Amino acid sequence: MPGDQPVLEAVDVGKEFPVHDRFGGSRAVRAVEHANLALYPGRITALVGESGSGKTTLARLLALFHPPTSGEIRLDGLPVTAATPRGEYHSAVQLVFQDPFAALNSLHRARYMLRRALQLHGRGGSRAEVERASLDLLRRVNLTPPERILDSFPHQLSGGQRQRLVIARALAVQPRVLLADEPISMLDVSIRLDVLNLLATLRDEQGLAMLYITHDIASARYLADTVHVMYAGQTVEGGPRDSVILQPKHPYTRLLLDSSPDPARSMADGADDPFAGVAEAGEPPNLADPPPGCRFHPRCPFAMDECRREFPARTTFADGGWAHCWLHRKGRTGELLADVAVS
Repeated sequence: MPGDQPVLEAVDVGKEFPVHDRFGGSRAVRAVEHANLALYPGRITALVGESGSGKTTLARLLALFHPPTSGEIRLDGLPVTAATPRGEYHSAVQLVFQDPFAALNSLHRARYMLRRALQLHGRGGSRAEVERASLDLLRRVNLTPPERILDSFPHQLSGGQRQRLVIARALAVQPRVLLADEPISMLDVSIRLDVLNLLATLRDEQGLAMLYITHDIASARYLADTVHVMYAGQTVEGGPRDSVILQPKHPYTRLLLDSSPDPARSMADGADDPFAGVAEAGEPPNLADPPPGCRFHPRCPFAMDECRREFPARTTFADGGWAHCWLHRKGRTGELLADVAVS
């Protein structure tokens, strides 16, 4: 059963990357700002948003690829510090990359990659035990016949097989958290569902806490238990899956849903779409010089003066969802929800 206490948390996490120009000047790119995220055993949390919104950066912060500039990462409720043994942490938290071919060493067979993961994290034993463990890992991710896969190089496998091999390698260390960074975006449409079903099986059978990163809100609705929405480095909405997708409480979430090719959500004939001018309002902001306040306000049809001055505090709703939006702080919730009702 899903646990009540988070395994892994990001608490008010921020990340700035220094950028230097050729004239000796420097500035900071604020890739992630005030991000909060909790991953629970037996649950999948989807992190959705357009490209460049900071989803991968947040995942790499959780995987300790980068140290956070502000805030803290917590494992089992305890802050992760420089003194935290990295081997123990990475045995608990594993990252699955977006491009499976780039994540695998093209010079080695699958047998070597699985054996190395098992031995580095103390899961190995005799050669025969490692061989049996490797075959079992391949069976768990439905790579058959496992004996043939073990002797294959990455280029001899299909895209779906490579991604399953990457997942098997992550499972070799017996993690409790799996961070899947757009694991199906490099795959053919025909096999994406198989990988999504595999992730769901791992959640159900092994009780993994899982972060599923995607820009496809339809796959998030299929797979995830909870959904968080990220825009320009800020998490702007989150909550139970149906709360976020069926009753979006932030204008950016509504824009994402309208961008999804779902005929059931198309605007009614003759209805006025307040987002009709979003395309003319420009692109997401430059994170080296982001706009003040809510970063979505230059593209938001509901923007107010408060949106341009200050980032709104979190508003929590009865259905378990939450949002950072001045519409709710100013009592204008009905304008967004009434507009959603015509979809």
